[in-house]
Amino acid sequence: MLLKLLLRNTFRSRLRSALTVSGVAVAILAFGLLRTVIETWYAGADATSATRLVTRNAISLIFPLPIAYLEKIRSVDNVKTVSYGIWFGGRYIDEKHFFANFAVEPRTYLELYPEFVLPEKQKEAFFRNRKGCIAGRRLAERFGWRIGDSITLQGTIYPGNWDLTLLGIYEGREPTTDERQFFLHWDYPNETLKKLGLPRADQVGFYMIRIEDPDRAAATSEAIDKLFRNSYAETLTETEKAFSLGFIAMGEAILTAIQLVSLVVIIIIMAVVANTMAMSVRERSGEYAVFKTLGFGRFFLGRLILGESLLITGMGGILGILLTFPAADLFADALADYFPAFFVKQETLILDGVAVLAVGLAASVIPIWRTLNVRITDALGRIG
Repeated sequence: MLLKLLLRNTFRSRLRSALTVSGVAVAILAFGLLRTVIETWYAGADATSATRLVTRNAISLIFPLPIAYLEKIRSVDNVKTVSYGIWFGGRYIDEKHFFANFAVEPRTYLELYPEFVLPEKQKEAFFRNRKGCIAGRRLAERFGWRIGDSITLQGTIYPGNWDLTLLGIYEGREPTTDERQFFLHWDYPNETLKKLGLPRADQVGFYMIRIEDPDRAAATSEAIDKLFRNSYAETLTETEKAFSLGFIAMGEAILTAIQLVSLVVIIIIMAVVANTMAMSVRERSGEYAVFKTLGFGRFFLGRLILGESLLITGMGGILGILLTFPAADLFADALADYFPAFFVKQETLILDGVAVLAVGLAASVIPIWRTLNVRITDALGRIG
């Protein structure tokens, strides 16, 4: 009987119920997408390895370090593998075609990043050719590159035109692996700088380090930095995750704004559902008074109103969650150049469910309180 009453009460005013359900669906869809944007923003940090450290100049990442530091870092206890590289900053065609490109020591760098899956033939070809390069699958698809294509990068930090041959296209081992990066040999620009007698020769932007015991990461970082203390290029060594979070922190204000907007969306739809429930309860105040007269208790009436509120929000929530997946796919296609991976996580769906439950409960509080506390005579005498 209770279920029949819930269904009849919910769809008594079909237009109002349909609009409310649609509003909840849109709100949950917006909430889910905004939460996915936040989670995607942190995906790079979440995908980092606890066994990798990053050493950079203590002043700023834009200041270089000597290549002579390499052997000293290798000698530190707990250090297993050391690689190095620079932000190359080359421009392809024009500024609109920006992508991340690095010049690295290829063998050790790919050893440090097993999540970059590259066929062995392509990997060996890249190792042998100093003018070779590799690109991520999504980056290659973006520009229609194929193995063997000639690619010219216009130097911004390192002046001149740099002619390269695409010898490999890597894929990500995990969904969160960034497939939009581009790598060339560090030796190629370094040898050119040496020939020209430019001051950036034999310098690197960062060292990537693999350690054997991640529990000793802090001690290892301290030992590395201690080696170069009071030198002209002091170092700062931190975990890869801390390094990534440093970049994310630059957009902290944007993330905070997105989080606030997602909460505002839920508060607004909570007010909409509460208004719907208030109207429904007011229209049926006489019916609830009859229930009281027939001996139905406060618990029954409370369940009736709460059930209607949860039914409306539940239908809207389910619809919103179902729409989140195709919307996320469209979002991913539109912003493929900015996000390495954009997909709805299980945590987001749980938050959607919690938000739906919270809206349904909160929207029913005042209508239940009014219904339970109004006198029967007042309710029967009320019109409209």
